[in-house]
Amino acid sequence: MKKLALLGLGMCVALAFSSCKSSQESAYKKAYEKAQQRETAEAQSQEVTVAPSQEAAPVTAAAPVGAKVVESAPANVHQEKVTVVSGGNGTLNDYSVVCGSFKFQDGAERRKADLDSKGYNAIVVYNSEKATYRVIVSTHADYATAAQARDAFKAKYANVEEYQGAWLLYSVK
Repeated sequence: MKKLALLGLGMCVALAFSSCKSSQESAYKKAYEKAQQRETAEAQSQEVTVAPSQEAAPVTAAAPVGAKVVESAPANVHQEKVTVVSGGNGTLNDYSVVCGSFKFQDGAERRKADLDSKGYNAIVVYNSEKATYRVIVSTHADYATAAQARDAFKAKYANVEEYQGAWLLYSVK
């Protein structure tokens, strides 16, 4: 009799544990699927498509009379406040072509020396917010000229991997 009762009790315990596991798995699965649906819906709502024949027009708001208008850079340009450390004449134009970022100044100075030996007048600048040294290969007054210079630099050194990451910097004053 005791054996039968013990066997029955063991079956009940096994059944109880197995039923909890399946309901728990089911609850986790439902929560996971719900999260996936939510992420998909958010991604779809954030996508904006423009027909090939249309260009998105920039949205401009009228500034109040007498207000100072601050120019901002295009979306694909990094905006940073930097100070000149070495090279150049101590000033930067609005747009610069950056061909290297370094945590330590000696690495930036080595890249500058390499560029100077190739005929460039490279500039090392420091971003105090990010504690990073940037090496600028050229600086320009407008975006279009800077973008052309970046593309020409990357094309000239197509086989130099570290120069292929060149990007544009808008110097915030």
